[in-house]
Amino acid sequence: MNLTINDLNTLLITHLLPFFRIGAFFIAVPIFGSFVLSVRVRILITVLITLVIVPVLPKPEYIDPLSGEVVLSAIHQIIIGLAMGFILQVVFQAFVLGGQVIAMQMGLGFAALVDPQTGNNIPFVSQFYTIMVTLMFLALDGHLILVEMIAGSFSILPISTAGLSSNGLYSVAIWGGEMFAASVMIAMPAIAALLLVNISFGVMTRAAPQLNIFAVGFPITIILGFAIMLAALPSILHHVDEQFQLGMSMMLDILQE
Repeated sequence: MNLTINDLNTLLITHLLPFFRIGAFFIAVPIFGSFVLSVRVRILITVLITLVIVPVLPKPEYIDPLSGEVVLSAIHQIIIGLAMGFILQVVFQAFVLGGQVIAMQMGLGFAALVDPQTGNNIPFVSQFYTIMVTLMFLALDGHLILVEMIAGSFSILPISTAGLSSNGLYSVAIWGGEMFAASVMIAMPAIAALLLVNISFGVMTRAAPQLNIFAVGFPITIILGFAIMLAALPSILHHVDEQFQLGMSMMLDILQE
């Protein structure tokens, strides 16, 4: 088997540039990008997926590996992968932020745990929602959908010296605001119900000033908060499905803009 310099250059371009996009995607995306997985494991996953999907990818345009164009193309591939991973990361963080709002309303904002995905301290309510969303994501074969999405991105936006358009980058920035809007929708049932509870405690304080409302109200608020979370679970499951669909659609939209 004889390989010429052109063959080696083509082999390098067809494997190295997809590796950059796939690697950046799995660094930014939830679950695969968590601190639980070591760097070696993430690199191994990226290499294996690259070797699997490269043979079925459309043939990229030739780029001289020794020119500045290959560096520009590599930067574009990294930006594309990070943008796609960031979109799904926003979906997960919306539930984390919604859990923080609920925990503050319940009076459990101080009860924080270390999130294994990000390494940051978050309230245990957020941790509960994170675990629930992660399990639902895996149950719906979301990890396989991620591989399908990154493989399909090469057909929509092939490897070249061009990357995401300015409209696509602007859409990614605007998508970050979806985290706050979605978190409000997730926490709204608990916010409204706990607000009524606090109003009731205020009325009780006015009616019976001698009653120590802080000693009585704190445990009652926590118990009612858990009951409200249990009652609101069906709506949370609906938000999970809706946010996943919006995230996948946004990934396709930024590639097509």
